[in-house]
Amino acid sequence: MSNSDPAVQLPDTSVFALPTGSYSSRAAFAFRGGSFFDVRPFTATPVLVRHVAGDLLIDAGFGRAFEQHLRTLPRFRRAAHLVHTPVVDQLIAAEYDLSHLTGILLTHSHWDHVSGIADLDVPVLITAAEIEYARNARDDKVFAVVSQDRRLITIGFDDGPFEGFPASHDHFGDGSVVVVPAAGHTSGSVIVFVRTARERYAFIGDLAWQLEGVERVVERPWLMRRLADSDPTRVREDLIRVAALADRYHIVPAHDARAFRGIPTLSAAALR
Repeated sequence: MSNSDPAVQLPDTSVFALPTGSYSSRAAFAFRGGSFFDVRPFTATPVLVRHVAGDLLIDAGFGRAFEQHLRTLPRFRRAAHLVHTPVVDQLIAAEYDLSHLTGILLTHSHWDHVSGIADLDVPVLITAAEIEYARNARDDKVFAVVSQDRRLITIGFDDGPFEGFPASHDHFGDGSVVVVPAAGHTSGSVIVFVRTARERYAFIGDLAWQLEGVERVVERPWLMRRLADSDPTRVREDLIRVAALADRYHIVPAHDARAFRGIPTLSAAALR
């Protein structure tokens, strides 16, 4: 039986969205064919995955020191933004037991995905290629700052093909959280598949910035591909793979608030 087989028995895993803020950008910059007059909020929303073997956070969003982190970026990368509640404060407000959090699983190392690492003393799960990418980044040193005192756990891909991707990492060994390499946006980016007893999710990070990228199977515009993507050809290949799963998975680009509809936010009542 393959680890993508629908007959696999899955544990009662649950997911919660933790919106930490957003910044503004135009659809014309997000996907080919987007309108310049369509200004959108690009959300920074980590996801808490609750599992009997220990919980995971997918990305870390804007942290308590986000404004300080933002000032380390070149001015051209600082977008108009809104900061909401950092992940750590959302967890505390929900009376979440922080000892249950076993790690932060990064889709990739860009500033808007990692600021909150500084607030949580847990290991960071990341590919070796992404560690190298972050080390060589010239205009984004936020990951280097927030991870300097954190244990980095390297993700390998030894579990065979999964949902059209040639290699995978089955994190818990039960098919509930499966990570696949998607080294197009950055050289160590990943997609995280989360399968619960009721729903199947594909958290695709920045493979596409908005849902139209998957729905229309269109990449970022030419200039943004040149500026933002390590391997535009790989982005195209992985978009095609993900689009083929849209009838079976809830596809979630990291920065499209619409994609998080239907994913509950965290509260004390939800944890009971």
